Formats: sequence, C-alpha cells, structure tokens
Amino acid sequence: MKYFLFPFLFLSFFARAQTESKIVLGTIDSVDSKILNEKRKVWVYVPNSTGDDSYSKQHYPVVYLLDGDAHFYSVVGMIQQLSSVNGNTVCPQMILVGIPNTDRTRDLTPTHADSGFPYIDSNGTRNSGGGENFISFIEKELMPHIDSAYPTAPYRMLIGHSFGGLTVMNTFFHHTKLFNAYVSIDPSMWWDNKKLLDEGKRLLVNNAYPGQILFLGIANTMNAGMDTLQVQSDTSAVTKHIRSILELNKYLGVNQQNKLRYHYRFYNDDDHGSVPLIAEYDALHFIFSYYKLKLSFDEYVNMNKSVIAKIEKHYEDVSAQLGYKVKLPESTANGFGYQALGMKHYEEAEYLFKLNIANYPESANTYDSLGDLYEAKGDKANAIGSFKKALAIKESADTRKKMEKLQNK
Repeated sequence: MKYFLFPFLFLSFFARAQTESKIVLGTIDSVDSKILNEKRKVWVYVPNSTGDDSYSKQHYPVVYLLDGDAHFYSVVGMIQQLSSVNGNTVCPQMILVGIPNTDRTRDLTPTHADSGFPYIDSNGTRNSGGGENFISFIEKELMPHIDSAYPTAPYRMLIGHSFGGLTVMNTFFHHTKLFNAYVSIDPSMWWDNKKLLDEGKRLLVNNAYPGQILFLGIANTMNAGMDTLQVQSDTSAVTKHIRSILELNKYLGVNQQNKLRYHYRFYNDDDHGSVPLIAEYDALHFIFSYYKLKLSFDEYVNMNKSVIAKIEKHYEDVSAQLGYKVKLPESTANGFGYQALGMKHYEEAEYLFKLNIANYPESANTYDSLGDLYEAKGDKANAIGSFKKALAIKESADTRKKMEKLQNK
C-alpha cells in the first residue's frame, strides 16, 4: 500500500478518529476504586498509527496526566504533532491517560496540613494528605486496568503541574520505579512547611536513580524586578513557591552521583498558569532526545544498504533507551521501501518489505507492498501470491483489483 517518502516528509494522510460531524480525541473510561472508595473517570487517548486498519496493531508507551480535565486536550494535540508518522518524529506515539479530579487537594498532597498558607485556607486543606492512597490507586487499580484494556508497551511517564507536580515529586522520591520518566511542572514544594522537599534532599544524597528521567519546569512567579538569585534571599510569603522549587532544583543538580538523568528549565516569560504547555513540549524533547531518526538529504534520496543499516541501528538504540524491543515501525519501513522502489533499488525495497512481513506478519499491508514490488519487477506469479496473502488477512478493493488485473493478463 503506497505511502511515498520524499526527503523529510511522508506524503500520506492519516485520518483522526472522527464521525460525520465530530472529531473525537479519546474516550471516557472509569475504574471502580476500592482504595479511594469512589468511581474514577479517566480520559484515554489511543493513537491511530496510520488511519488504515490494513496495518498491524501497535503497542504504545503510556503517559499518565494529572489534572487530566485541565490538560488533556493540549497534551493529546502535542503528542499527535510530535509523534506524527513522517520518518523524523520527536517522540513515539503514546497512549495518554488523563486523570480528572474529584477532590484535588486530598489526592495531590502527600501529607495532611492544617493550612496551605499562604495559598489555601484551613477549609481547603481539611481533607489534605491523601496522596499515598492516590498513588496506590494509580499503581494497583488504574495501571492494571489500562494495561488490560489498551495496547500498552512497558514504558510509563507521569506529568503533573502545581499540586500535580508535587505528586510527581512524591512519586519519584517514594515510588521511583513506578514510572520511567517524570515531568514536574512548577510543583508546590512549599506544601506542609516543605516536608517533602526536606525528605527529597536526603533521598537524593543516599539513593541512586539509574535509568530514571526527571524534567522540572519552573515558572516566573517572582515579584517584578527580581531575578532567580535575588529571590532566594527573599523571605516574603509570596515568593515561597518559587524559592522552594529553586531549592529543589539545587539539590537535583548537585547530586549527580545518583545517576539520575535530570534537566530543568526556567521560563522567565511564563507564570504559574501559562507554563504547562511549553514545559510539556520541552520535556518531551528532553526525555526522547534519542528518538529522532536523523537522515541527511542524500540518505533520504539514495535509499541503499548502508542507509537501511543506519535506520535499523537507530531502532536498536531506541530499544535500549526504552527498555523493550522497538521494531522499525511498519509505516516507516513501508515508506522507505517505496522510496527505494521508486528509485528501482529493488534489492533494498525487497529487504524492507520482507522485514515488515517478519515484524508484522498479521498485516495485510506488508504483503500488498511486497506484491507491488514483484509487479514492478515483472514477477507476475509472486505478485499474485503476495496479493492473495494480503487478501487472506483483510479484504481490500485496491488489492483485489491489482491481483485480478494480473490474473487477466
């Protein structure tokens, strides 16, 4: 099935899930939680890799997003854009699980505090301190449900902002292996007189975090005229938030012996409310800095054995980083195969199409593409055989037309 690859661009059109009058980004699912004693809704987005069900089903890393009702749409759009199947993606396609709030302060604070001074009065903190129960819900109830109901791969990321960022840090410090990557955006490290921050300082010195990734986004919540050096000596309540985050960043930065892969960014032009979008964007670039397949113009237009070897090596490296086997994506191999076929590099095209069959034997597309190669080479018998195999997997008017045309010759 033809998706032609030109330099740096797949000329293909992948439909979003849609009806006649609506574009649908995801579904609303739910989990009856015994831990939280309530039914929790979750918003779930699952990629549609090609918009074509002739392709094989894929499995995807999972992003768990706190404050899901606030950030779901923007993060779905970002993942779609940065993982678009064009041979030069920034990050993998991923499932997104947005967790809307029921009692935000209860779930997203790690300890009970009588006051959230200077930001929340005592009425707002009455139910605080349920963070451990909430993490237990994610680990023991939500994750098993997502893994059983959706095509997940064994790689997980947690994203949170503000109190959500505090929960990210609590999970990182006390449940480190629960996620592979953590994104904490302007976290409320001031909570409960910086209790979690003080615990974190000790843990960063004594623990090791090999293979773990953490991105910290810091908004500009300082008074006008201040900079990040001046604010650290300030004692006013209004700067307590950023001072606690800068203190966290200091300890994350100096304890490099713990093997944590860490990066932060300070956003001078963004405040607490505007920072999530740009921080999430930068976090995906940092976490998946190894994911982008980098080919030169000449490599794109001269698809040969050495280029194919480079592509395969790239996905071996991606597999090592993610911790599980990542096959060359079917649509990517398909595009490169047609690129080679268009240049009459038949040996390279055949290698790529047969690699796709080996990796995705349940895909009708892989056999259809191999049939196109045989037809281009004038190998009528093998072309018909490949088209028949494709049709045995899934009926396609286009494939049947090509087969019948050859049979009638």
